[in-house]
Amino acid sequence: MPYRAPVEDFQFLFDHVVGLDRVTATDRFAEATPDVTSAILTEAGKLCEEVLAPLQRPGDLHPAKLENGVVRTSPGFAEGYKAIAEGGWVAIAADPEHGGMGLPMTVTTAVNDMMSAACLSLQLSPLMTQGQIEALEHHASDDLKAIYLPKLVSGEWTGTMNLTEAQAGSDVGALSTKAVSNDDGTYAITGQKIYISWGDNDFTPNVCHLVLARLPDAKPGTKGISLFLVPKFIPDETGEPGRANDLKVVSLEHKMGLHGSPTAVMQYDGATGWLVGEEHDGMRAMFTMMNNARLGVGTQGVGVADGAYQHALAYAKDRKQGRSTIQNGTGTIIDHANVRRMLATMKAETFAARAIALTCAAAIDMETATAAPDWAARAAFLTPIAKAFGTYTGISVANMGIQLHGGMGFIEETGAAQYLRDVRVTAIYEGTNGIQAMDLVGRKLMDGGEAAYALLDEIESTAEAARAEHPELAEPVWQATESLREATEWMVAQNDMNNRFAGAVPFLRAFARVLGGHAHLLAAMHDTDGSRARLARFYITRILPEAQAHIAHATAGADDLYALAPEDFAA
Repeated sequence: MPYRAPVEDFQFLFDHVVGLDRVTATDRFAEATPDVTSAILTEAGKLCEEVLAPLQRPGDLHPAKLENGVVRTSPGFAEGYKAIAEGGWVAIAADPEHGGMGLPMTVTTAVNDMMSAACLSLQLSPLMTQGQIEALEHHASDDLKAIYLPKLVSGEWTGTMNLTEAQAGSDVGALSTKAVSNDDGTYAITGQKIYISWGDNDFTPNVCHLVLARLPDAKPGTKGISLFLVPKFIPDETGEPGRANDLKVVSLEHKMGLHGSPTAVMQYDGATGWLVGEEHDGMRAMFTMMNNARLGVGTQGVGVADGAYQHALAYAKDRKQGRSTIQNGTGTIIDHANVRRMLATMKAETFAARAIALTCAAAIDMETATAAPDWAARAAFLTPIAKAFGTYTGISVANMGIQLHGGMGFIEETGAAQYLRDVRVTAIYEGTNGIQAMDLVGRKLMDGGEAAYALLDEIESTAEAARAEHPELAEPVWQATESLREATEWMVAQNDMNNRFAGAVPFLRAFARVLGGHAHLLAAMHDTDGSRARLARFYITRILPEAQAHIAHATAGADDLYALAPEDFAA
């Protein structure tokens, strides 16, 4: 499928919305100069346009298969992955000590966005490895780092995360995989894990699994979980793959989408593993990888939204249907008001979700560079919003893309449906969007709303600054922010967590709507040709008002939900 990397949009967001200049002003990221950033975006864009985008349909039409215990990947994926690895795209943000570029997470997020738009199935592999690299950097022993990080950073080896079990989905604490000490510094890992993205492949010599398991003396629940690194092949004395470990791929899932990405059921039968972090402290270590992946998955949603939008736009410019309703029209369906509404919605929503993801990444960078508590709080607060709203946007935009295609959207040959089939799972994995929302109104408001209020103060300051030049845009943003402040105060005041949880999803969406309005307002303030101001007007006039409905839902409490008796749900 044809794809144009939106390099100029990323540069605009970096310069005028996200504030990348604050990141690059730190000693930690001083080398990420505008010239370096521009070159990275340009080269990554070429990779996505020329190498990855042509693999989108082959991956869907020719899924990964398990043959005699060996995973066979989709045609062209081996060559595509080789291009990713050799270009250094796996570990842009990784520590240079182990071969990484040491660039900001903001830049990594932009590259992941483009790769997701071009071919989501393949992009999942480096995304998993990126998360494992970060977990090992923070929690592994020096010996493990020395063996595994150079291989993972270079892309020579790939990484996975193994959390889920059949009886322990979102309830990770219910897992039963066992780990027993071998009394030589290693552990024997036994159990089965499901839904393991890129659990194996046929283009790297080793696959490294991060596996959650329970030691014999472990407490019940998440406090009794430990984390282990379990490679497909155990490295020999030279650090190269040696004997095969006692693990295997039992089967590959038959999925709605992401056919090119092998999702494995993994069996461990006394497999040799090494402890990462401390015993019984595995969830803390795994959360490092999970939080990395949550931003990454939200970015996947944004990328797919962009891919679906570009696909729909090309169709709208080419498809002739009915009479043009405007003078000097094109004669294609882009002349029709409802088609323009859909295209404008897709574009405006994608911009808002992309801005939120990059803003979250920039906060992570500032936390990394400064260790300041306020940046850590902002990064933590924005992570569930970036994940949930990014994936929601990917789903809604891909769905609208099908609608824009009309009957042809329902026909697989056009490729419009693949975007929706591929992106649908992003709202489920790495913590469902409902769990993200509950985290937002629960743990992320345990500071009394301090991180939330700091964001709202910043948005209102922007609106105040924009009043003189863009009063028709600034006032609605300011008013929506005030309403959201009141909703946040209501949430903080609730001692019954069910009152918070009942409105968690609409509260998150309301916050995302206001953050999106803020991003569009900033874009209008730095517009040079009128195009960004026009898109901002569309978003702020037509989409931002949805925040009020979300707020009403968010602050309704839980009484009406629990007033429903079980029999009221009968079909």
